[in-house]
Amino acid sequence: MTETMTIAEVGTLAGAIRAEIGKAIIGQDALIDHLLVALLARGHVLLEGPPGTAKTFLAQCLSASLGLDYGRIQFTPDLMPGDILGSNLFNFQTSTFTLTRGPVFRELLLADEINRTPPKTQAALLEAMQERQVTLDGVVYPLAPRFTVIATQNPIESQGVYPLPEAQLDRFLFKLLVPYPSEAEERRIVARFASENGLPDPAALGIAPVATIERLDAAVAAVRQVTMADSVLEYVVRLVRATRDSADIASGASPRAGVLLAGAARARAALEGRDYVVPDDVKALSTAVLRHRLLLSPAAEIEGKAIEDLVAGLVDETEAPR
Repeated sequence: MTETMTIAEVGTLAGAIRAEIGKAIIGQDALIDHLLVALLARGHVLLEGPPGTAKTFLAQCLSASLGLDYGRIQFTPDLMPGDILGSNLFNFQTSTFTLTRGPVFRELLLADEINRTPPKTQAALLEAMQERQVTLDGVVYPLAPRFTVIATQNPIESQGVYPLPEAQLDRFLFKLLVPYPSEAEERRIVARFASENGLPDPAALGIAPVATIERLDAAVAAVRQVTMADSVLEYVVRLVRATRDSADIASGASPRAGVLLAGAARARAALEGRDYVVPDDVKALSTAVLRHRLLLSPAAEIEGKAIEDLVAGLVDETEAPR
């Protein structure tokens, strides 16, 4: 029998996940909320922040709080597509080829420093992220329905990195900027982890699964039942289309951006305890959904304009339903 869940129970589950992650992660509340939205909307996330801001550790804690099958790939310049997807190896005992599955066959995959590998290898994730399947030697292998990629990249270094192709950026639901902690939060971090040798183990910090896979799937199903009025749907479309009409933006957002923004808005509404979407859900998520999909025009780059400011301006200029 398929398990069902109410919107109130979705909020309770999210609260339990926050509490588990909070056993190890100090601060970053807004970041965790966006990760929960992505989890319920079945979207992939790109985390961008300087080294040492717990990007990798946050992904580990999220996986541990749900008991997901976790895998990690450290992206390097010499990484090959087969290192991600796997390959068919010849078995001399049986005289047949046997699939050796790569790290992509996980429920939560951490693509660490994804921009350190060439586009050819980055592209190995395109089919997996969009269709949750991989094709090897003409055979299609399905991935887990809850397959999620959390990728990280360092915005500081410019040598030895490769910008992500636009087609791959468009497959991420969110691009989230990981800030430095406040002074009070940093004091707590240093006091708590100064004696640790290397990255702490989430289990050793008391993080345990708070839901079964069935309950997570039930929460995702409940989110999909959240109502979106036609007026709010039209607002999403107008906002996305406005990115293509701005003189400051050389390349606007694709229709996929509207689809993902609508799905994320449903997830945010559920986390807020509502079974319907309001314009504020769309506004709250618009920057995270759009910032990595837009390219500044040459004139806007010369003037030093920021994508985030342009998105905020478009949100203000696009009429929202009452």
